[in-house]
Amino acid sequence: MRRLLFTSILTWCILSVPAGARFDALVPGTRVLLDAHNSYPEDGRWADRIDRALGTGVPLAIEQDLIWYRDPASGEGRSVVSHGQPFTGREPGMREYFFERIRPIVEKALQENRRDDWPIITLNLDFKSDEPEHHAAVWKLLGEYETWLCTAKKGTDPAAVEPMRLAPVLVLTGEQDTQQQDFFDRIPANTPLRLFGAVHRQPDGLPGARTNYRRWWNNSWTQIEPDGQPKAGAWTPEDEQRLTTAVKAAHAAGLWIRYYTLDGYDPADTSGGWGASYNFGSLDAVRTRWRAAIRAGVDFVAVNQYEEFARELHAGGTGR
Repeated sequence: MRRLLFTSILTWCILSVPAGARFDALVPGTRVLLDAHNSYPEDGRWADRIDRALGTGVPLAIEQDLIWYRDPASGEGRSVVSHGQPFTGREPGMREYFFERIRPIVEKALQENRRDDWPIITLNLDFKSDEPEHHAAVWKLLGEYETWLCTAKKGTDPAAVEPMRLAPVLVLTGEQDTQQQDFFDRIPANTPLRLFGAVHRQPDGLPGARTNYRRWWNNSWTQIEPDGQPKAGAWTPEDEQRLTTAVKAAHAAGLWIRYYTLDGYDPADTSGGWGASYNFGSLDAVRTRWRAAIRAGVDFVAVNQYEEFARELHAGGTGR
């Protein structure tokens, strides 16, 4: 009973925010965050990734890959945090791995009610499979934690972009149209939206229009350096201009912008379990890109080297 009363009070505190109130953290371009890429165990290893990410401090973003796993013995399906096959059968679900892990942080934020840096955690969902039952399971799970989430009402006017309710956790998802169908189109009017999709890239290279559901722009770094991280040469003024132009276009459209994934380490070092396709080859090379992203105001910078990027970010991208 005491816990229920506590939860009710916290919920009232969030809902008491005026609908038209503006908070800088909900305005694209007001802060740059570490986006902890692939922050989950793989093959039973690197189980400390989420603790490492949270250890850099909040606010930050955390990426969770989700796939629909069907138990070969029972045939029952469930959403698990994983990049994909091969499965061990012991992959965690998002409830125990993510939401219950951040519970103390979120409840402390709600109790203290200091909203200047809300949302303190942005959950970036990367669906590796888009089955309707997968979407339904994730929607239901998010409903269990809705009092923690930034939400916006789905109104009766499909063209209207409703104000977002401020809360400690913001949930973003991809640009797939099937996700919009299940997370927006099929949701009844006057229902809170629990997660927000990415816009499509237009043929002219600009982002699609912001909508009530689509509120951010997700980009591969190859949009800036087309040859990809392993083949990238020296950082050039032309690269910087491409980055600055894209970020300004996103923010002018009212969108957050994310780039993935910027790593730099000795290719012989496999201790972190990182993929080679995102590797610039050295810490010095990737620091140049990190600093450019910070200067440009990229909202979410996806990296696997959480601590190194956090140090750069906290130094203001100056290398101090």
